[in-house]
Amino acid sequence: MDVFAIRHGETAWSLSGQHTGTTDIPLTDNGRRLAERMRPVLAKKAFALVLVSPMQRARETCQLAGLGDNAVVDNDLVEWNYGKYEGLTPQQINEVAPGWLIFRDGCPGGETPEQVGERVDRVIARARTVEGNVVLFAHGHVLRVLVARWIGLGPGAGQHFLLDTGTLSVLGHYRAIPAVKIWNGPLID
Repeated sequence: MDVFAIRHGETAWSLSGQHTGTTDIPLTDNGRRLAERMRPVLAKKAFALVLVSPMQRARETCQLAGLGDNAVVDNDLVEWNYGKYEGLTPQQINEVAPGWLIFRDGCPGGETPEQVGERVDRVIARARTVEGNVVLFAHGHVLRVLVARWIGLGPGAGQHFLLDTGTLSVLGHYRAIPAVKIWNGPLID
């Protein structure tokens, strides 16, 4: 069983570097193009379970990638709740909180790394009950925590896994040990 982790396509805020958690914004035209590029790649695979964040940018990516008809919304895949930092860039946040790091400090009025870790642990547990491949359509920070938890690291280890918009990652196993097969991968037809 492999878990395909797909970050949604580009949005206006991902372009500007603004933290987009609970703000429900659409994909840009380029974001839609990135999502459509996934369709032929994903069409080559069979998926026993398709999970998607409730946010429109993830749902639209899933639909454009050709898996929307089989998708089940999973609220545990929603992006990190940035609380008071919603809509701000890292530079703006560092003006009020010098040295701030989301994977260590979390967000005032939002979530801690441990809370996000608990959510992705539930997603991982759900995926591990499935016979066959699973695909997840979600967001940058939550997927970075997910990969860390998949390989047995703490939520803060997500800081080590950079993730671009509109990318495909694959989590699997090496001799029954959870492993990363592809991370932040470009689409290859």
